[in-house]
Amino acid sequence: MNGNDSIFFFLYFAALFLISPWLGIYIARVMEGEYPRVFGPISSFENFFYRITKTGEEPSDVRRYFWDLISFTLLCLFFVTLGLHFQEYLPGNPESKSGLPWDLAWNTAVSFVTNTNWQAYSGEVSLSYTSQMLLLGVQNFVSAGVGISVLVALVRGIASKPNESKGLGNFYQDLTRSILYILLPISFLVAIILVAQGVVMDFSPYVSATGLEGSSVKIPLGPAASQIAIKQLGTNGGGFFGVNSSHPFENPSSFSSWIQCLLILLLPGALPFAYGKWVGSWKAGLSIFLGMAILFAISLGVGLSSEHSFEGAWEGKETRFGISQSILWGTATTAASNGSVNAMHDSFSPLAGGVAVWNILLGEVVFGGVGVGLVGMLFYVILTVFIAGLMVGRTPEYFGKKIESKEVKFALFGVLAPGLSILVFTAIALVSDLGLSSRANQGPHGLTEILYAFASAAGNNGSAFAGLNANTPFYNFALSFCMLLGRFAVILPALGLGAALLGKKQTPKGEGTFSTESPLFVLLLLSIIFLVGALTFLPLLVLGPGTEHILLPTGTKF
Repeated sequence: MNGNDSIFFFLYFAALFLISPWLGIYIARVMEGEYPRVFGPISSFENFFYRITKTGEEPSDVRRYFWDLISFTLLCLFFVTLGLHFQEYLPGNPESKSGLPWDLAWNTAVSFVTNTNWQAYSGEVSLSYTSQMLLLGVQNFVSAGVGISVLVALVRGIASKPNESKGLGNFYQDLTRSILYILLPISFLVAIILVAQGVVMDFSPYVSATGLEGSSVKIPLGPAASQIAIKQLGTNGGGFFGVNSSHPFENPSSFSSWIQCLLILLLPGALPFAYGKWVGSWKAGLSIFLGMAILFAISLGVGLSSEHSFEGAWEGKETRFGISQSILWGTATTAASNGSVNAMHDSFSPLAGGVAVWNILLGEVVFGGVGVGLVGMLFYVILTVFIAGLMVGRTPEYFGKKIESKEVKFALFGVLAPGLSILVFTAIALVSDLGLSSRANQGPHGLTEILYAFASAAGNNGSAFAGLNANTPFYNFALSFCMLLGRFAVILPALGLGAALLGKKQTPKGEGTFSTESPLFVLLLLSIIFLVGALTFLPLLVLGPGTEHILLPTGTKF
């Protein structure tokens, strides 16, 4: 790591640790309807929106919240799939892009609606400006907003008082507030900064030019800056251009790289502090944040150590950013369910690539996606409280509420269901010609390509390991299913857990109460996360990146 990298890292973590608590407090307030005065006109628009859509401001029970969320998701899937398939009939298509095939249109719609942003296409080759902005760009906002809404609904259940009848809240109200007061303002400011840095933002046709070899080339343009901001902030990750954040029009400078990398962790890092504010225990939020930060530091340390001792470490990396900044981005994007890349993970050393897939396999709880990442961590918190209670022979409690079989079942389902889908579909791909024929490499590296693809889909991460041709009917439909399962196998148990804890009787703290704000609790929490991850995926990790790491010194490559 050179001096520039050291300054980059120092400013990065200083900004993250300083901004996260304040942003968390702001998020907690605006989601409960406490707006700064500057947002007065927007508040009036919000009330007008409720009146014309008749979505109302009344809190709802879990069934109403669930059906509102499901119906909204289905509506988004319907319109995005149709829009992508028939994009040649829509305006804003100066390069006359034809519509996507049905399987690719469906895969892309599922990908963006579930906040995955897995891309089996190249944006500048396949999509019109309208498709990028009105179909996929809008989903970048609403899918992140849905994640925040589900988290808020769960927290209302945890923080509710005995016999309280306020319900889990109103889905449309939560979604609207998260977009109007959190995602839109920050994205707007960052988009202006990115334009100043050189990120393209125009609607002109592509520019024809003559390349250095004398052949004719087309230089793609488009309204990229407005989408880059929300793709990083909302942990969406889908690139406007095919090579994502390594493209000079998408990430032109060291400062644009720094601010985009910071945005990846900004909201996931702030939400634990918002949680502390909501439940009235700052230490509870801080404990979760520190747990996430420790997991992140371990992954970053292993990745940096492995990559800097790896012969051929420059392969697949942008020379403008270098090795250390590429590893930092790779760790952030896989820890936070973002999926954007500024280097090819396929070219990382076996251990650094293994760390990237390990971050995803943990269930996207190392900060995780906006909203759902903290939901996943709260599942582990419930399991930790339950196991700790069994160890000392006390009834497990969380904020004075007894954790019983119903709560544990919801948490277990949310933790295990995405992992089960990864194992099942990876196994199907490994024994099928449809799955194996898409590999670019044989042996353990090919296994990692397939494992990474299903982990990325089920974890709603969206990054690709590279090397795997995923634009086939088999992978388009299989990965779509994993994306839907990975999204709703977390969202639905979260709503169930919130409903189970809603209004539950609270027991006052006593001498024997197990503290969920202590270093011992953080240690137990991390131990359980490691154990669940290792017991579920260790054989695959040993056969994939582990075997490749052992064979590499012998000169064996795949």
